[in-house]
Amino acid sequence: MAEILMLTPQLPYPPQQGTSLRNFHMLRALAEHHRITLLSFVEAGSPVQLEPLRRYCHVLPPVPAPTRPTAERLRQLFTNRRPDVALRLASGEFDRALNEALSAHRYDAVQIEGIELAATIGTIRAHPSAPRIVLDCHNAETALQRRALRTDLGQPSRWPAALYSALQIGRLARFERWALEAADAVMAVSETDRDRLLAMIEGSKPITVIPNTIDVGEYATAAPADPALRYDLVFTGKMDYRPNVDGILWFAVQVWPGVRQRRPQTTFAIVGQRPHPRLEPLRALAGVTLTGKVPEVQPYLAGASVYVIPLRIGSGTRLKLIEAMAAGKAVISTTIGAEGFAISPGDNIILADQAAEWVEAIVALLDHPERRDEMAAAARAFAARFDWRQIVPPLREIYPDEATAG
Repeated sequence: MAEILMLTPQLPYPPQQGTSLRNFHMLRALAEHHRITLLSFVEAGSPVQLEPLRRYCHVLPPVPAPTRPTAERLRQLFTNRRPDVALRLASGEFDRALNEALSAHRYDAVQIEGIELAATIGTIRAHPSAPRIVLDCHNAETALQRRALRTDLGQPSRWPAALYSALQIGRLARFERWALEAADAVMAVSETDRDRLLAMIEGSKPITVIPNTIDVGEYATAAPADPALRYDLVFTGKMDYRPNVDGILWFAVQVWPGVRQRRPQTTFAIVGQRPHPRLEPLRALAGVTLTGKVPEVQPYLAGASVYVIPLRIGSGTRLKLIEAMAAGKAVISTTIGAEGFAISPGDNIILADQAAEWVEAIVALLDHPERRDEMAAAARAFAARFDWRQIVPPLREIYPDEATAG
């Protein structure tokens, strides 16, 4: 049984979107065989629910997440050699809490959740206790930034964002490579991401694939759909996240008008917290609902006829795909939206990358409920592979049974 200090960029509870979902179920899986201590940031205004976490670990007092005024961020963009992602959570208070934790107890390992916290590697290395460092890569970040650059270059209105990406890529590549090389062990969410990360370090160390997971039962046994939450199409996600914003705006402009022309009464719910200001014009579109933060996504999944993933930017794997499949929904996705999964197009998912393909696929599924039912059965079978309990055995590659506290 290993003693593990787990660092997360936000409290993993409630598990309501990609990062917190992965971190919460990672925590549950690790706690099956190891003793876990959790140190997290907490964002201002976010719920602080510690009791559910204490079922699985010892929870240290969370540290307030730092805030950066826009002016400071712009200054750092042009004066700091580190990428923006490495500065986002720079915090002397968190470093002090980390040092105090390492001094108060001897840990076998510190597991760092995501590139945003990779800068803590220096703090950990400097501590006399010298625990192993395990880096859990939620994305292949440099690849993600390159995709964002290519996408934004194609839209003049997005050229300022393209400039941001252009400035970031070199810095991010250096930082990501450094973090991969500095860690003692590395996890990736998919074979695709593992290959990208291995290429950055020329295969100098193994990288273990630990896929994104959910508690499948929470979706498969969800309550019947609330009639007030029935929508033909549903998308869920954190709505200030750049790939989600880009994908939904593309869908609204390129796909939605064609769908409404063919099926004028079609409805679409965009479900997720913190809608970006760029999404505000969508509220005026007939049939579109922008919900903002909701207590949980399962009721919206239960009420959906078809789940859509129109992403054009991304890395890692999308937990939203597994959530929708576990809920028994027919899913239409771009190739990028389903990347990293061994899917069966035409069986458990439909892939579409062109607007016309999207319109045809949506209309066909909405008009043929029997086809949706066939896809739902295949989707549920696929999602069962991604229950959190499935990652308990492969985590033994990272933390073998013989690991003991010093």
